[in-house]
Amino acid sequence: MARIVKVERKIKERNTIHSIVPAIYCVFEKDGNKYFQIDTYGNRDRDNSEQPDQMIQFDKETAEELINLIKKEMSI
Repeated sequence: MARIVKVERKIKERNTIHSIVPAIYCVFEKDGNKYFQIDTYGNRDRDNSEQPDQMIQFDKETAEELINLIKKEMSI
């Protein structure tokens, strides 16, 4: 589980394409702040495939930063 508050670019020497897994998202408010959360689920062969593998949260400011980075880097 992680709450992302800063995203930095890093050039990596080795990159791979990962396997496809299901994901869900939710939006919620806590203490007057709004959050966007993505939960990813692993391989169905796992013992408990109903349990999320990763949960990543973005507050409003970081979500906006991520949107701008994706638009820039993906030429959208």
